[in-house]
Amino acid sequence: MKPVHWADVGESTFVLGLRFLVAVYRLFGRVPFLLVLYPVVFYYRVRRGVARRASMEYLQHLQATHGSLGQEPTWRHGLRHFLSFADTLLDKTLAMSGRYRFENIRFDGVEAILELTKRGQGAVFVTAHMGCLEMCQAAINRTRRIRLNVLVHTAHAEQFNRLLGRLDPDGAVRLIQVAEITPATAVLLSECVARGEFVAIAGDRVPVGGGRTVRVPFLGAEADWPVGPYVLAALLKCPLFLMACLREGDGHTLHFDRLADEVVLPRRSRDEVFATLAGQYAQRIETLLARSPYEWFNFFPFWAQR
Repeated sequence: MKPVHWADVGESTFVLGLRFLVAVYRLFGRVPFLLVLYPVVFYYRVRRGVARRASMEYLQHLQATHGSLGQEPTWRHGLRHFLSFADTLLDKTLAMSGRYRFENIRFDGVEAILELTKRGQGAVFVTAHMGCLEMCQAAINRTRRIRLNVLVHTAHAEQFNRLLGRLDPDGAVRLIQVAEITPATAVLLSECVARGEFVAIAGDRVPVGGGRTVRVPFLGAEADWPVGPYVLAALLKCPLFLMACLREGDGHTLHFDRLADEVVLPRRSRDEVFATLAGQYAQRIETLLARSPYEWFNFFPFWAQR
């Protein structure tokens, strides 16, 4: 597929849209919510050829490497992929409004995170655009034992923070808008980790303004991955975990997977360290997607981004 930067495709969720969805769900419930949402998703799939082709490319890679679909993907699988994204928008709304049933969230690997909080130590969470990150935030807000700072590439970060504040005034999640990791950003995040807080950063999209990447296999083909999460963990001198929350069965599972106790970047071998960490990250994502194949939401030519 023709290279297209993910930032040029545009985000499908935004502040006003989420506020509208929250209002619809609160006033009318689930069925009217879906009646509003599903036509939008159908329209999006029909009109956005790039997203439609990217979805099919991902499904083909997944089937070829893991056989998770049971057959070669067709338009039905593609439609199910988009409807899964619609269901995740509902999950986001429920999570942000505090109406998701917390007992439906299962935890995998959370013991290591709770042990860090007991010692007053923070960490870096590297995430991906799959599943529902807001569910992670809801679970963290519910426990009140973890404070999370989420790095986002959106000029609407402060509006999101105000929205989160209205929905949950005592929330333990803060969004921080960053285009790149500057010295000032590093100092701010270092102070957060020193207080025993956690920092979340996406590791599956290349930098907007250009930046260093590493190329490792993903679902049977080479793909470019940013090195920012690993540089950040090295700067903050703290552990590095993969964090993801995927729909499984009648609920969600929040996964924490340790990638490194400490990231050290020797001058002569840092490229090898980047490749090793990004390779581990990509493999863990593959394992999760093999179990939940419709939870990948990068609707752009992922393997063509450079």
